[in-house]
Amino acid sequence: MDPLRGRAETLKIAHLLDVPPDTLAFLRDLPVEDVRRFRTQSVAALFDRAPDMLDRIASATRLVPAGVAAAISQKALGPRLAAAVAGRLEPARAADIIEKLPVSFTAESCAHLDPRRIRGIVERLDENLVVRVAVALAERGDHLTMGRFVGHLPDPALRRILPQVDDAAVLRTGFAIDDPERLGHLIELLGADRLASVIGSASAEGLWPEALAVAGMVTGEQRGRIASLAAGQPQDRLDALVVTVAEQDLWEALLPLVALLDAAERRAVAELPSLRGADVLGGVVRAVVATGLWAEFLPLVGVLPDASRKVVADTAGALPERDLDALAREVDKQDLWELVMPLVELMDDAAKTRIFALPAFQDQAG
Repeated sequence: MDPLRGRAETLKIAHLLDVPPDTLAFLRDLPVEDVRRFRTQSVAALFDRAPDMLDRIASATRLVPAGVAAAISQKALGPRLAAAVAGRLEPARAADIIEKLPVSFTAESCAHLDPRRIRGIVERLDENLVVRVAVALAERGDHLTMGRFVGHLPDPALRRILPQVDDAAVLRTGFAIDDPERLGHLIELLGADRLASVIGSASAEGLWPEALAVAGMVTGEQRGRIASLAAGQPQDRLDALVVTVAEQDLWEALLPLVALLDAAERRAVAELPSLRGADVLGGVVRAVVATGLWAEFLPLVGVLPDASRKVVADTAGALPERDLDALAREVDKQDLWELVMPLVELMDDAAKTRIFALPAFQDQAG
C-alpha cells in the first residue's frame, strides 16, 4: 500500500505548506514512513518557530472575555492567523473562544490549526458544535482537514456526523486519515449497509484508489468484506477498477484483495475484459515480479480464460534471467509449484528450457 499511502502523505504535506501537490510529486517515490516523518518535522518547523507576535496576541487574548476574543479573531485576524493564535493558547481557552465563533469561520480555520493541538481542543468542545463543524468541512470538500480531525472525534459525535456526509466524503476522509489505526473502528461505526454504499460510491464516482487505500489500512474480516463488495460491483465498474489499477500501477494494492475472494468472486474478476489485453497482463506480471506477490496472483491466473493465461505464461517466460530466477525462488519459498506448473506447460519450448535450467527448479526436481 505504500504507493497510495505515499500519495496521501504528499497531499497532506502540500496542504500543510500551501503549495500545488504536483510540485511535491517526487515524494511519492520515497519510503512512505520517511515522508510521514518529513511531514511531522514540517509541522514542528512551521508551528514551533512562530513569531513572537503570535505569543503577544495570545497573551492579550487571555485578558478579554471569550466573546470579545472571538470577535477580534473574526474581524481582525482572519481564519489563518486566528488558528495560529489558537495553537498558542491553552486548549480550554481556545475551546471557549471557538464556541463563540461562526461555524463557517471555525471550519475554515481548522485547516490552519497546529495538528498537535487538535485532540486537546476537540475534547473540550460541545458535541453539537463538533458535529456542525465536521459537516461544514465536508460541505467545503476539505477532506484532508477532516482526515486530520476524524481520529480525535468521540463515537457519539461520529454516529451523528456519518449520516450527514455523503459516501464520497467518507471515502476521501478515510483515504486522508492521519490515524490509520482508528479506521477499522470507524468502519464498524458505519455498519454493513453504509459500507456497501460507500464502496458503491467508489465504483460509481471513480474513487477506486481511495477505496484501495482504505482496504489496505484495515485488516482481517473488514478487508475481506471490502474486497467482496468491490467484486460484487457491475462488470463495467469492476473493469474500470482494473483499468485504473493498470494505469496507476496499483497492483500491489489490488492483488492482496483478489486473494481474499471466494472462487465465484475470483472468476468474476478473471472474466473482466481488461484482463484479456497483453498490455494489462504484462504489466501485472512485471508488478508481481517486483513485489513477490505470486501467492496472491497465481490463484487468479488459474481461472483466467485460456488466451489470457497464455499471455501470462509468455510474459513470465520472457522475463530477464535475473527476474525469472527470482520468480522461481519465490515460488519455491512459498511452495507454489502446484500452481505454477500449469503455467509452465503453456510456455514455448525455449521458455521451458530456461525454466528447467534454473537452480530453483533443479532443487525442486531433485
